[in-house]
Amino acid sequence: MDWEVVIGLEVHAQLNTATKIFCGCPTAFGAEPNSHTCPVCLAMPGTLPVLNAAAVDKAIALGLAIGAELNRHSIFARKNYFYPDLPKGYQISQYELPVVGKGTLTVQLPDGGEKVVGVTRAHLEEDAGKSLHEAFIGQSGIDLNRAGTPLLEIVSEPDMRSPAEAVAYLKKLHTLVRYLDICDGNMQEGSFRCDANVSLRRPDAPYGTRAEIKNLNSFRFLEKAIEYEIVRQRDILESGGRIVQETRLYDANRDETRSMRGKEEANDYRYFPDPDLLPLVLDEARIERVRATLPELPDAKRIRFMRQYALPVYDAGVLTAGRTLADYYEQVAVGVDGKLAANWVMGDLLGALNKAGVELEDCPVSAGKLRLLVQRIEDQTISGKIAKDIFEELFHRGGEVDAIIDSRGLRQITDVAAISAMVDAIVTAHPQQAADFRAGKDKLLGFFVGQVMKASQGKANPDQVNAILLERLQKG
Repeated sequence: MDWEVVIGLEVHAQLNTATKIFCGCPTAFGAEPNSHTCPVCLAMPGTLPVLNAAAVDKAIALGLAIGAELNRHSIFARKNYFYPDLPKGYQISQYELPVVGKGTLTVQLPDGGEKVVGVTRAHLEEDAGKSLHEAFIGQSGIDLNRAGTPLLEIVSEPDMRSPAEAVAYLKKLHTLVRYLDICDGNMQEGSFRCDANVSLRRPDAPYGTRAEIKNLNSFRFLEKAIEYEIVRQRDILESGGRIVQETRLYDANRDETRSMRGKEEANDYRYFPDPDLLPLVLDEARIERVRATLPELPDAKRIRFMRQYALPVYDAGVLTAGRTLADYYEQVAVGVDGKLAANWVMGDLLGALNKAGVELEDCPVSAGKLRLLVQRIEDQTISGKIAKDIFEELFHRGGEVDAIIDSRGLRQITDVAAISAMVDAIVTAHPQQAADFRAGKDKLLGFFVGQVMKASQGKANPDQVNAILLERLQKG
């Protein structure tokens, strides 16, 4: 019998509030170590936490977006464990009563299908600091700038059955938190990371013993780590061994997971309500205020793009994968063919950005300029081929679309008499190829089109060239 893989993810999304969750220290990334700290996040005696209201609103937004239960009464708890970079010796988190309860996330799978993944909960907590090892020999440094940064931990049900499903779920959640503007989604900086719980079982059997793979900060690492863990657990089970419940780390250099520590259970943390924080109480007015700020969400936008711009599923999915990209596309598509605009954004624009290593926010070609370029193709001022040359100049040297067209004499030749004269000259100059075409070698039409386009320096209207050539060659 085959083994069935069972996967659940615990995603940690750093909320992009200006200050930490229980104090007024900045959350900005990249500051000098320990410069964004205060007595509260350093856990000095006598200090008291004060809850950041903006963090609560961002948690509410996530709950509304996934159709989750919002607990009107939730509790902060102390999760007790010792880490060198956790000064208090406990983490303020939520346990039995989280702010966000059960919800769902509909995921688009690589094969074109959909899967509904359950979300068990999403709770607010504080992040720990960071231990630094690379710059020290025989020692570790501690940077507490991150300690106290607000986290929303989003826990899924064990509903995923393959690495591909897990990656699709994580990508969908990554897109969602950025659409909602509650997390910047920067995986390299650790703003968005996940732990994967992986186990194997026979089909329809009870769940097997799981291993938790900690701190995965890329989609590729998630996929590779789960793939390795599936093989590791299968080999153990098929050789008669037993899976040990534990926490493991993924080593990307060796492409393997290795044991970190025995897996803790909830009772190991000795949770109890934090006596320094009152219960969090949500009223309907606050929830509705947050609801009114929600943007159009990715699924709704994707469906609208398909309907409004006549886009295929794939194009709509790519263009709505990020809110910035979707907004850029909509500006390009004003008054032009939606599919043509999509082709330019997905092909030339994203290709150029990727090649140059530039983010869309810093794109040198504005949406307005790209829209005008597409318009000039549609009104036959220029051909698609010439448009690509103009785009390259816009991207690398700047300028204005019409100014480039005029200064370089790129306006398309649409005068029938002028094109006919070029066609006559080319056909007369190649009598053998003309005779071969009339004898049935239809592919030679491409040869003649190429010769005319070369003679016109690419400026002759291709549709007119084809039509006039066919007529001239067939007449003999």
